Amino acid sequence: MDPFPAMKNDLLLRAARGEKVEKVPVWAMRQAGRYLPEFREVRSKHDFFTVCRTPELACEVTLQPLRRMDLDAAIIFSDILVIPQALGMEVQMVPGKGPVFPNPLVTPDDIQKLNATPDISKELGYVFEAITLTRQKLEGKVPLIGFSGAPWTLMSYMIEGSGSTTFSKSRFWLYRYPEESKKLLSILTDVIVKYLVGQAKAGAQLLQVFESHGGFLDETIFNDFSLFYLRRIASEVKQHLISEDITPVPMTVFAKGAHYAVESLAQTEYDVIGLDWTMDPEKARSTAQKYNKSLQGNLDPAALYGSCESIAQRTTEIVRKFGGKGHIANLGHGMHPDMEPEHLNAFVEAVHKSSEELIQKQ
Repeated sequence: MDPFPAMKNDLLLRAARGEKVEKVPVWAMRQAGRYLPEFREVRSKHDFFTVCRTPELACEVTLQPLRRMDLDAAIIFSDILVIPQALGMEVQMVPGKGPVFPNPLVTPDDIQKLNATPDISKELGYVFEAITLTRQKLEGKVPLIGFSGAPWTLMSYMIEGSGSTTFSKSRFWLYRYPEESKKLLSILTDVIVKYLVGQAKAGAQLLQVFESHGGFLDETIFNDFSLFYLRRIASEVKQHLISEDITPVPMTVFAKGAHYAVESLAQTEYDVIGLDWTMDPEKARSTAQKYNKSLQGNLDPAALYGSCESIAQRTTEIVRKFGGKGHIANLGHGMHPDMEPEHLNAFVEAVHKSSEELIQKQ
């Protein structure tokens, strides 16, 4: 018996599986965040990672955008860098700079300092609690998405010590220390698999893997140091759930900047391929259809700086290019802190209106 309230809106899940929908579902990466005054109010009282680690606070900020907009999904409020924390690394969220690792990995010898086999329930149980609480609080209104950073993206942060325009230190490792890099990526993959399985068991109904730094790699390096591990994650998460008599949830992979990888990713066990705003929906759609995959994306986030009228126009064009089936509408990356909430709402409304009209004509 399902311990959670019955679903009232399952558009996201149907679209992820390539099933018929009445309109295209829509959500936005970073839809819970600093562009919302109510989120800033919470953050004025609590440190970033305190919000992540407090299920009641994480639940609250997850639900905030749904009170303003007719979104078709909630995504649990957390951060991809909770995994390095679980491995024993310190991560600070520095105002104006973002995440900082006071003691990044400098040489492969530093891998020995990591807790390579953490107790996931102990170290990341607060995420599972937040997911379960949020599923209850959602009352079936929309599905809840869980997520993780991908191994290469996490590795690059752990070595650079912060964000970077080149990620040259971590790319140095791939060429100078390929075997040691693969050892670290394997450690991360094992933890990510357990983490995502835990999220699904806690109530997440779709899982997204963020390969945010995929575009820093050429195709050969991407295949060896990213795709190999992304493939493992999708396969092993689904195998683990099946072994526990749990129906696998749909999974999305978002490899930002990796234009060359759409077809390779479509041949994995992910159900949905996320596209950034520089990718061509029509080309990706042609590829995805060969492998019965759905797509997610991909309005340029900066389009939300335009007028509500221009947002609606651009959104309608993008919905048409995706074709109305097997499409989850989203931005091509996350919301920026200085964006207007009503402009995201214009995007959401335009997706629903234009896709409903498109689908009715088919």
